[in-house]
Amino acid sequence: MRLFYLQGLSHREVAAEFGISVGAVKARLHQARAALAPKLVQFTATPEAQTMTAAEAAKWVEVVVSEIRRTSEEDPRQRKHVMILAERGGDRRLPIWIGPAQATALALMLESVETPRPFPYKLAAGLVEAAGSRISEVKITRLLDSVFYASVVVQGPGGPQEVDARPSDAVASGAPVRLSSDLFSSVTAGNDADELSPYPVATADIAAETRQRRHEAARQRPR
Repeated sequence: MRLFYLQGLSHREVAAEFGISVGAVKARLHQARAALAPKLVQFTATPEAQTMTAAEAAKWVEVVVSEIRRTSEEDPRQRKHVMILAERGGDRRLPIWIGPAQATALALMLESVETPRPFPYKLAAGLVEAAGSRISEVKITRLLDSVFYASVVVQGPGGPQEVDARPSDAVASGAPVRLSSDLFSSVTAGNDADELSPYPVATADIAAETRQRRHEAARQRPR
């Protein structure tokens, strides 16, 4: 973070300095920002946040996207995908079923794969920043009729605003993710293991397949 934020080096310059990829630099910066965010809350909290009770604060648990799972049908169009949210510093997990496009975007993010053009999620985050605001956090709030609901908290000139979003879209923004602790009880540990058994971990496979498709498409383009 010192080279990028304090010395003003670009992603490529930092990558060259450490002998790593640009994607790895971006991933490490994202992890560092996520680790710092809870420590900086006391300096950026709004009056509403400062009046939050201890019970309300305990309701929210910080989570991370730990892996992407999918079924193994031969026809890719028939495969189902699951995003696993893992409690940071804990053992609880929450599976959320998502679409193939969201699964691909999250797998590339987890594997630190650099894309030639930004995904819609990165574009949206960039537009928010260009407008003088920032995405401070993502909240996954409730489960209703088998559908999970989330909101993206945007800090702007007029104060914090919450924007409704799908969890799979919201977590791809790169902001810290917090989950209502009540949601962990929606899936018991035994049912979780049974229900996920047909869904092997596929994060690396999805990223590798996406890279391969891009290489093949690039070779087929007229020169």
